[in-house]
Amino acid sequence: MTVELRELTKAHETRLRTFELPPEQARFTAMPAELLEPAPGRYPIVITAGEEPVGFFLLHDSERVKDYTDNPRAMLLTAFSVDNAKQGQGYAKQGMALIPAFAKERFPDCDEIVLAVNHRNIPAQKLYERVGFADTGRRRIGTQGEQFVYGWTLAGRE
Repeated sequence: MTVELRELTKAHETRLRTFELPPEQARFTAMPAELLEPAPGRYPIVITAGEEPVGFFLLHDSERVKDYTDNPRAMLLTAFSVDNAKQGQGYAKQGMALIPAFAKERFPDCDEIVLAVNHRNIPAQKLYERVGFADTGRRRIGTQGEQFVYGWTLAGRE
């Protein structure tokens, strides 16, 4: 089944509102249903398998990015999740691997994606590292404690 990244449309919203996560994941991220309202500098992205939404995240180019990097061309990735019923099928890894091409096409000035991952969220750290993110050495304190700031340089990536 073809996995793609798509900008949020009204057609995706009903399915995104039904996403569920196990408690050990839900404590580290916001649910898609909480983030569907438009906001300046925030771009909701849907991971689809065929036509079905299976995952979700936000890209930001707002002032919020400055809390994570000094790079003025970076975008911030937040609220990454894959619906519990669709986990274990490779959708997270496939969706993340599509970010460089997607970002180049939709946001041509972007040359880096940054994110924060909780120090206790080992599965997410491993996923991010497998697809190309690296620990920048920066640290933040989030609602669930210490977060590692990861970056993924997009320049020259396909």
